[in-house]
Amino acid sequence: MDIGPPLTSVRAVNTATPGDGLEWGLRAPSRRPRLLGAIDLGTNNCRLLIARPTPEGFRVVDAFSRVVRLGEGLGETGRLSPEAMDRAVAALAVCAEKLRRRGVTEVRSVATEACRRAANGPEFVQRVFKETGLALDVISPAEEARLAVLGCQPLIDDAAPQTLVFDIGGGSTEVVLLERARGPRRLSDAGLGDELRMRGWVSVPWGVVSLAETAGPDPGDRMARLEAFFRMKGQVARHLGALRRVAQRELQLLGASGTVTTLASLLMGQTVYDRRRIDGSWSSTLALKELGHRLAALPREERARLPGIGPDRADLVVAGAAILEALIDLSRTDRIRVADRGLREGILRSLLARPAARAG
Repeated sequence: MDIGPPLTSVRAVNTATPGDGLEWGLRAPSRRPRLLGAIDLGTNNCRLLIARPTPEGFRVVDAFSRVVRLGEGLGETGRLSPEAMDRAVAALAVCAEKLRRRGVTEVRSVATEACRRAANGPEFVQRVFKETGLALDVISPAEEARLAVLGCQPLIDDAAPQTLVFDIGGGSTEVVLLERARGPRRLSDAGLGDELRMRGWVSVPWGVVSLAETAGPDPGDRMARLEAFFRMKGQVARHLGALRRVAQRELQLLGASGTVTTLASLLMGQTVYDRRRIDGSWSSTLALKELGHRLAALPREERARLPGIGPDRADLVVAGAAILEALIDLSRTDRIRVADRGLREGILRSLLARPAARAG
């Protein structure tokens, strides 16, 4: 499996076209520090990070996140709905204004599963460019997985012989199995450093939005809700057979997604989400599975009242917990490392690899 060479970004001014992976940028006066931007338009969320290069990497100076539900109804119609596109364009307009106001000089904006699957995805990309100036790059599942790994790489345990890195998205779940490097390097290992290589990779065609839409209405019975949960888990597990054959039973689990951070926050008893405590923390795999079962058994209204979930995530958190349990079952590991980082950080790290973007 070929993940491809390290990503690059070319700085341009008003010359980008949708889908080419390049962005316009307002050139900042030379006295201002160079700023980098990363936008991730997913099936459920639109997220932005603006960062300043530092000798150690980068420091975030601005961020934005909004639930846009771009993939709502996509499984039934195969198209992005007008309402979903309107929500996404409105969020991207906010991102574009932040980039302009900050004078960001290098930007990469990526779109993932919803735009990959939608028959009208190209028309949506053109609309975004026309209305906001942002050139969305609809990336492949392989590139999405690689960027997620790059974003989470600082949290990989140096002592672990294998690490399973996964990012549970809205429309798909990207899973990468890494191991300590032995033998010749491969092109698919590009950007991972000298000590890591890829052992396997899969893009599961289920994310929290697409999987939740298969569950149907609340059956109104605790046992029936749990049965629906395990059916969703089974739908995901069927796509993990190739990884199951090569994964060691003792490995590091590293999860990057709203599902993992939300469940970890609930286990900590947080009423207000605190990223500083969550990012890089460890959670018990058994406790996460038990929490997922408890949430799945609850009526939707009760889940919606829990801190950190709310009505927007009441259904999605159950689908996410089902995906998470299928991934946990790939090993006998008793804990998982939680990452409140991922694709956007991977984009920033790939931009930093360019000499012009390094702190001077």
